[in-house]
Amino acid sequence: MSGILEGKRVLITGVLTEASIAFHTAKLAQEQGAEVILTAFPRPTLTERIAKKLPEPVKVIELDVTNDEHLGRLADVVGEELGGLDGVVHSIGFAPQDALGGNFLNTPFESVATAMHVSAFSLKSLTMACLPLMQNGGSVVGLTFDAQYAWPQYDWMGPAKAALEATSRYMARDLGKQNIRCNLISAGPLGSMAAKSIPGFGELASVWDSRAPLEWDLKDPEPAGRGVVALLSDWFPKTTGEIVHVDGGLHAVGA
Repeated sequence: MSGILEGKRVLITGVLTEASIAFHTAKLAQEQGAEVILTAFPRPTLTERIAKKLPEPVKVIELDVTNDEHLGRLADVVGEELGGLDGVVHSIGFAPQDALGGNFLNTPFESVATAMHVSAFSLKSLTMACLPLMQNGGSVVGLTFDAQYAWPQYDWMGPAKAALEATSRYMARDLGKQNIRCNLISAGPLGSMAAKSIPGFGELASVWDSRAPLEWDLKDPEPAGRGVVALLSDWFPKTTGEIVHVDGGLHAVGA
């Protein structure tokens, strides 16, 4: 029996460690029949080492999503490797330290601008860089952390994720005519590299211990990876502009 991504070609960003959603997405995508290519920044060699733990060998491309030169050559490099693309996974987020950890009211605009550029605007710029390779339509899937709420310690990453969510909706509107779907997975907290960069992350994550209807495991990124792979597949052919929660159901309950 073939996998749900059989014959698909997928570009995945953000593979930094085995604990990342992006790594598990790549692993599951390969297991489900996809050809995968990875991008990495600022240390492609780190991603290359982690990529050796995937079921199949993959090429790793250096890509700084804030660098127009990198974005400009992306389609050519990926096209040479895969010939085209059917899916793009945006697993990129960054905020300077002074934009996190309870410093919301004192963060300078320069740091906010960096967080917005890397974490939200890059969804649009990455997708547009890949667009020439998606001649037959496809699926763009990003990762968010529920931006309906103000989370402890998360500070300016919250507005950045809200911007990401809005960007995905506008992209869904404008790319639908090319049969390109744009959706997001809203995952619960995980002990990833990104989480470790947030001061006081434990306080944020502890909310899930008492409120999530389904038991939540900080060490298990696979459920979120499964959600990404499902949205990359043809099993959601008419779903776009959506945010699918993979968070143990916490988004659905009050205190």
